[in-house]
Amino acid sequence: MKMERVYFVGAGPGDPELITIKGRKLLDQADVVIYAGSLVNLEIIRGIKAEIFDSSVMTLEEIIDTMTRGIAMGKMVVRLHTGDTSFYSAISEQIERLCASGIEYS
Repeated sequence: MKMERVYFVGAGPGDPELITIKGRKLLDQADVVIYAGSLVNLEIIRGIKAEIFDSSVMTLEEIIDTMTRGIAMGKMVVRLHTGDTSFYSAISEQIERLCASGIEYS
């Protein structure tokens, strides 16, 4: 059974107008968004239809559980980090756990 993937999106420098077009589209389509608490400008997630979780009050285990439950329910899951996720965020520990669960990411 092929599972859906978790989409990691960088919030950019914080200005809602500077998020990438692809990131904006993913947020608009998402069913579940887990964002990096006070580090993300809330204007970026204002008005999206997704169920929203603030990861600043969650453990790593709770974050991964929220992701895996969403995927298991066939939902589109977005993990919204600050800045550029390739350079400035600690996503490796999340990716390792998703891989261990057989969940793809991009």
